[in-house]
Amino acid sequence: MYLCWHLYPLGFIDAEIRPAQSTRPAPNDPSKNFFEYLEGWLDYAANMHINTIQLGPIFASKTHGYDTIDHFEIDPRLGTLADFERFIRAARSRGLGVVLDGVFNHVAAEHELARRGLLSGSVFEGHKDLLELDHTNSEVCEYISEVLSFWLDKGISGWRLDAAYAMAPQTWARVLPPVRANHPSAWFVGEMIHGDYNAYVSESGLDAVTQYELWKAIWSSIRDRNFFELDWCLQRNNDLVFSPMTFVGNHDVTRIASQIGDAGAALALCIVATVSGNPSIYYGDEQAFRGVKEERIGGDDAVRPVFPQYPEGLAAEGWWMYELHQHCLEFRAQRPWLEFAKTQQVHLTNTEYIYEVIGPQGERLEVRLYLDTASAQVFEQGEEVLSIHAPQ
Repeated sequence: MYLCWHLYPLGFIDAEIRPAQSTRPAPNDPSKNFFEYLEGWLDYAANMHINTIQLGPIFASKTHGYDTIDHFEIDPRLGTLADFERFIRAARSRGLGVVLDGVFNHVAAEHELARRGLLSGSVFEGHKDLLELDHTNSEVCEYISEVLSFWLDKGISGWRLDAAYAMAPQTWARVLPPVRANHPSAWFVGEMIHGDYNAYVSESGLDAVTQYELWKAIWSSIRDRNFFELDWCLQRNNDLVFSPMTFVGNHDVTRIASQIGDAGAALALCIVATVSGNPSIYYGDEQAFRGVKEERIGGDDAVRPVFPQYPEGLAAEGWWMYELHQHCLEFRAQRPWLEFAKTQQVHLTNTEYIYEVIGPQGERLEVRLYLDTASAQVFEQGEEVLSIHAPQ
């Protein structure tokens, strides 16, 4: 089971993303590169019972990381290959794996494949600077396989594959076999927002996809005081034939605490900690950070924040949420069977929801959620093993 701490590296270190338009403050310590900077946070992650560092784009790009120029080069704004290799060793010494973000649907015009004309002729979702690759071309597929293998050889644990929903599953069916031949335990997660999750995983050969349907059901059921939506989604979640990546926040969406407040965010964490999947915690959510995504240039900045050089630099008012994450993720780590569990409704009203969680070998929990008191309880064999009473 993967318990991920998801970072957006360029924001974390306060790299300049739009040189002519940047309004961000100066970096906390300009002499440090990202990988050295992040080493100061590895104990923070490990103490939260995280076992995997999930990094957003780290490869050479024009601006925000998703307009890749070279998949074999570390972005010079973040550091060097040698810095990355030292970071991998430091993470491993604490029992932490590393998952990288691979952007293979589209590239910048300066990318080698774009210069060679190996493009589909389309741009990605109207972004004229993101040119879509021709995934029917064998050279493109071989290139992707080579990139995946190169970084797995460097010691990473797996990949989050950006915009997988925009790529035919047959592309991954061609790309992955030669990679898995040498890295059979590597984890491959595709970014899927909608669609038939089971069919995509089956046809692509991926291990998992992102569970956006559950993400939406969690925050909107709490915001709208309608646990019927969450129950409906968890019933659908039971039908998945794989273990998805679950989350309540990432680099593309409004912060969970901005959506539903501190109390709602605490309940959302309890849900993610007790249902099937591989939870991914977006950096800052464990400190109850706020941030609203806006549809404009720079509209992602608020949800891709700068972190201080060391955890001691965080504001005092967020540490209660960190401690709650410690408790919930320790609870989760002690019960790896939850990765493939199913849920069953016991009691349901708009504001109260009790569900049973059933493991593959008959393991059982009972989870009780109460919106009116912003509280949750988890019972195992009749004994309360986790309790949440969030501030209101």
